[in-house]
Amino acid sequence: MDREQAPRVLLVPGSVTPASISYAPLLAALGASAQVLTKELEIYAGETPPAGFGLDLEVDGIQRVADDCAWRTFHLVGFSAGGAASLAFAARYPQRLLSLALIEPAWIGNGEWSPEETAHQQKTDSIMALPAGERLAAFMRNALRPGVEFAGPPGPPPAWMAKRPAGIAAFREAFKQYDLDLARLRSFQQPVYLAIGTLSNVVEERKAERLGRYLEHLRVDVYEGLHHFNPPQRAEPARLATALRTLWAAAAPIEG
Repeated sequence: MDREQAPRVLLVPGSVTPASISYAPLLAALGASAQVLTKELEIYAGETPPAGFGLDLEVDGIQRVADDCAWRTFHLVGFSAGGAASLAFAARYPQRLLSLALIEPAWIGNGEWSPEETAHQQKTDSIMALPAGERLAAFMRNALRPGVEFAGPPGPPPAWMAKRPAGIAAFREAFKQYDLDLARLRSFQQPVYLAIGTLSNVVEERKAERLGRYLEHLRVDVYEGLHHFNPPQRAEPARLATALRTLWAAAAPIEG
C-alpha cells in the first residue's frame, strides 16, 4: 500500500502506561499498513496535573495533533482514560473521525449506570480517598475481577509512575464534571470497535452494553483471559491489528 494512501491513525493511551510503551507491540504488528501517531496524555505534560484539569484539555489535544499533521479526517484509537477522551472527541467532532476504536474506556458518561457500575463508582471514590502511596495498587485491583492476580513489572517503578496517582485522581474528578453529549454520540454513524477482556471487572461488560445503546455501528470483541492491565494491544497485538485493519477498511469517506 502506498504510504500516503494508508489509514491515518492516532493512538491515545490510558492514565498509567505511556503511549510509547502501551502501544509498542501493536505498532510492530501494524507495520507499514497504517500511518500511525501515538499521542501522550495532556495531563502528564507537566510535573502535576494542570489546575482545573478537565476532559476538554484531552479533547483539544487530540484535535491539535491532528491539525498539526493536516489530518482533516482520521481513525482514532483510545485505551482506558484515552478511550474516554476519544469518546468525548467523537461526540464533539464526529465529522473528523473515519472510525473509533475503544479499548476498555475508563468512562462513558455519567447517566444510565447499571447497579454494577454504580457500585464500581462508589468503590473508586473510596480508593481516591486513600493516601497517594496506596491509591494506585488499589485502583489497579479494582479494575480486575475478584481473584485475578496481577503483579507489575519487577524492579523499581519508572520515573513517570510518580505522576500517576495525581493524574488518576484528576481524571476521576474530570469525568464527574464532564457532560458527554449522548445525543450527538447516538448520531455517530462511523464504525466503532470495542475490545474488552474477560478478566477485567464486570463493569466493562456493562459499559459495552450501554455503548451498544449509544452507538449504532458498534462491534464488541471479547478477549479471553485478558484484562485492563494485560490489554490486547500488548498481549494480542496481531489479533487487534487485524481487527483494526478490518475496522478501517469498513470506514466510508466523510464528505465536506
